[in-house]
Amino acid sequence: MNRQSQAAVLFLLGAALLHAGTTDLYLRYVKAGLRPLLLASGVILIVTALATAWYEHRRTKTKREQEQQERERQQERAQQQERAQRQERERQEQRKADAGAPAAAEHLPAAPEHTSAAADHTPAGHAHPEPRVSWLLILPLLALILVAPPALGSYSATRTGTALQEPLAYPALPATDPLPLSVVDYAGRAVYDHGRTLTGREVRLTGFVALDHDGTPYLVRMALNCCAADAQPVKVGLTGDIPPVLQPDTWLTVTGAYTPRTTHDPVNNGPIPFIEVTTATPTPTPRDPYDESWNN
Repeated sequence: MNRQSQAAVLFLLGAALLHAGTTDLYLRYVKAGLRPLLLASGVILIVTALATAWYEHRRTKTKREQEQQERERQQERAQQQERAQRQERERQEQRKADAGAPAAAEHLPAAPEHTSAAADHTPAGHAHPEPRVSWLLILPLLALILVAPPALGSYSATRTGTALQEPLAYPALPATDPLPLSVVDYAGRAVYDHGRTLTGREVRLTGFVALDHDGTPYLVRMALNCCAADAQPVKVGLTGDIPPVLQPDTWLTVTGAYTPRTTHDPVNNGPIPFIEVTTATPTPTPRDPYDESWNN
């Protein structure tokens, strides 16, 4: 892969990062707070690609100019040699004519002419071609451009233990009714604050459905530290008036009340609180499928 090809790959990668950063596609990979860094990375890659292409163009142009100058110098040397040989033959013929043997000069063998032809046939150094396997580096780029992976869902959630952590504080809740909460916020208050700030309140949660191996339905949001690679689930069990048939990965908005019921995650034995559901409504996948309130 030559410099021009490398510049093309860098440019496409930078353009892909800018495309992801200026749309909601980046939310499939990193948390929203990293958007400025993603955009900055795309700009840097594009500038680097343009600088590489410009440098390579200048280098190639300079090399061609040097080769052209070398060819002109070789032609000039060949012409000088030819003139010198012709002048030498003329002097020899003149000396022999003065000696009375003008005809003999016609039978003298011509002096060999040294031109640049020999130099033209000198074997040049052969550049070793780059290994073709290097073009496999473009496959991740094509995957980034052509394939937008779905957000992590029930498959990951049921195979990973709950990542619920004790909150540092419990801010006062607004008087909104019903009270919109994130899955992470509700679970933390239900488990570690024993529902003191939730008792007597109607709350509303949004998440996707995951079914345990015994059929227990959970409302789940994947919490991020940095990017999708470290996403971990936080689960809230559903009880009460829930739909009789629940499909995994279906997004629901549930309204209900706090219940002291809890269970333990079969994967890591972590605590899972429950919510007493009064209504459950299917909802479209949100713009940001991950819950970032875990670290806020």
